[in-house]
Amino acid sequence: MVDVSQHELVPDHVLIDDLEAIDAVLDEYDVTKTNLPKIKRTDPATPDDAEVGDVVKIIRNSRTTDQAVVYRLVVS
Repeated sequence: MVDVSQHELVPDHVLIDDLEAIDAVLDEYDVTKTNLPKIKRTDPATPDDAEVGDVVKIIRNSRTTDQAVVYRLVVS
């Protein structure tokens, strides 16, 4: 079987474990966890150890800013 998360076109998905880091992101954007865009737990790109309620940092290549960082809330 093919591991989709290792494909060159799939951006890096990093699980954020540090609660302080999550709080800093939420404060920076002035949102709550439930206001973050969602990503399903079953999405092939979601890290294997991610659980419902976790926050995933997605780092994409960007032509204008070199890297674009977005955050997603893991849902069932």
